[in-house]
Amino acid sequence: MDTSTNLDGRCNCLAARKASRYLSALYDGALSQVGLRATQFSILHKLRAGGPLGVGELATVMAMDRTTLSTNLKPLERDGLLAIRPGEDDRRRKAISITAAGERVYRQALPVWQQVQDAFEQSYGEQRAAGLRRSLAAVLNTGFSPWDDAPAQP
Repeated sequence: MDTSTNLDGRCNCLAARKASRYLSALYDGALSQVGLRATQFSILHKLRAGGPLGVGELATVMAMDRTTLSTNLKPLERDGLLAIRPGEDDRRRKAISITAAGERVYRQALPVWQQVQDAFEQSYGEQRAAGLRRSLAAVLNTGFSPWDDAPAQP
């Protein structure tokens, strides 16, 4: 069967990436007023909620590969919003934590994020948005290991 003509309507990855780019542009545009992108805001949020985390732990909770995470950490560290230090138990392990400056920026960004969140839910529907988040969370539990070296298989 030739699927090339109806790939747009069938490809889960394409649909998810299109929606991701759309929502990322919406949140990035709003958060730019406090100097953050949506991914950076999420990193600060995870560090604030989880305390100091190792690179692997943060990559896991962000559902990111380590290289992409490291790329996103550099400007946050450069701007003094997070600190990367050797771990207490193992000096080879890096401990990432939010700084006081990061806390201030996070607190400035939170109401901006809330405005975008509310606007999206008003437009899309609060119940539909909650269902969307549940569906997307379930995607992360489908049994794949996308950041392993081996090709992804069910």
